[in-house]
Amino acid sequence: MILSVPTMTCNHCKAAVESAIEEVGGKADVFLEDKEVEVTGLPPETVLAALKGAGYPAEIIE
Repeated sequence: MILSVPTMTCNHCKAAVESAIEEVGGKADVFLEDKEVEVTGLPPETVLAALKGAGYPAEIIE
């Protein structure tokens, strides 16, 4: 699943997004320039809730 994370703008944001996903058991490949993250291993609602809780609301684009 690929998510758009429009508020992800720097390397700190990238690390926070990766950490939020990994803390709930997923794997994240973050593409900072595109403001996107590819997530595996989790259902969509878990990923979206984890990112929202970390301050990075996201939406599924693929």
